[in-house]
Amino acid sequence: MEPSITLPAMNAAAPCIGPAEFRSRRDRILQTLDDAVGLVSAGDAGHDDGVFRPHADFEYLTGIVDEPGAMLLLDPTNPDERRRSMLFLKPLNRERERWDGYRPEISAALRERLGIEAIFRTDTMPRALNTAVRRSHRMACLHTPSMYTQPVSVDLMIFRKVAERIPGVAIEDRGEALAKMRSVKSPGEVALIQQAIDITGVGFAAMLRTVRPGVGEYEVQETIEHAYRDRGSRSPAFATIVGSGVNSTVLHYVANDQTLTDGDLVCVDSGAVFGGYAADVSRTVPVSGTFSKRQREIYELVLEAETAAIEAIKPGVTFAELDDAARGVITGAGYGDYFIHSIGHHLGLETHDATPDGPLEQGAVVTIEPGIYIPDEKIGVRIEDDVLVTKTGSKNLSAGIPKSVSDVEEAMELS
Repeated sequence: MEPSITLPAMNAAAPCIGPAEFRSRRDRILQTLDDAVGLVSAGDAGHDDGVFRPHADFEYLTGIVDEPGAMLLLDPTNPDERRRSMLFLKPLNRERERWDGYRPEISAALRERLGIEAIFRTDTMPRALNTAVRRSHRMACLHTPSMYTQPVSVDLMIFRKVAERIPGVAIEDRGEALAKMRSVKSPGEVALIQQAIDITGVGFAAMLRTVRPGVGEYEVQETIEHAYRDRGSRSPAFATIVGSGVNSTVLHYVANDQTLTDGDLVCVDSGAVFGGYAADVSRTVPVSGTFSKRQREIYELVLEAETAAIEAIKPGVTFAELDDAARGVITGAGYGDYFIHSIGHHLGLETHDATPDGPLEQGAVVTIEPGIYIPDEKIGVRIEDDVLVTKTGSKNLSAGIPKSVSDVEEAMELS
């Protein structure tokens, strides 16, 4: 049974974000810098399996996903307006590119495609950065600061080296500005998230047809992820969770190596990626196709909690208030100790996307995912949807994926 969502035809034009929107983002972040110099890193590959994903801040400001080692220099006081956003790409290496893939030369065509006029090679960046810093004597870290147990962010690492060589310069934390921008999605971003969710819906429909006694958790995972690939998603947004029986009570269970047993529940948490944007949906279904009385009791309590939190969403609300709405339902029923995580998170280029301080704004996309986990009974129930904050309330972007008891049981009966 396909979920009640509308998917574009396979040959239809997919949603995308063009150079004009990336240019607008760079202009907006430049305005927040005043006269401070900013530096955003794509990061490097870091491994040999050929898979590269840039830092989400870099992807957000440039749309570039295939240039390890690239850097974006933001110089708001540069007298040449064309050089207030400067992109630096690693030098060409044709011998290496015969292994990894050929890269384009810097040209008018590349500048037009990327929407960036000032493109250079990284070996020229030190001079450009020195010039900018000597003019402003202020450097702004745009990447979110690392915890002390993690490596220092690339921009701070470079700025420290610059500060050792140019007296009297200041280094400031401006990571909140970029997090705030990223937390409010444009119509183009919402369209990409919706496409990822719609693809996820196809994967979950395949899951409902697959779950039955004797099937392996990994088989369910493969069924879901094959559906993603078949619909144009290159990968899941995170490691798909298929936890049956007592494994349904383990929040980040990813072994997926057990066999589904009649009478158990299976908690599935997964999401496709499309155009760089993630979906994140959870459903809990009975292996037998029918909830037991006890399973149904817990399931409908979690669903009531999720509904309460979604109904509370509007601009100006905080995650703490949404958590209270859901937790009040669960605690009031006597299961407060079994709801062991927070209510949700922002969703976007990252599954746990940039999260600024303060309440939700119109345009934010968040997950709502209450759960009750009772290991002694092998009952773990989590229900999760992806919700857009609208002008007056919210829109559940994943509402088409079956989740009521009757809809789940009907979908499994028809499979």
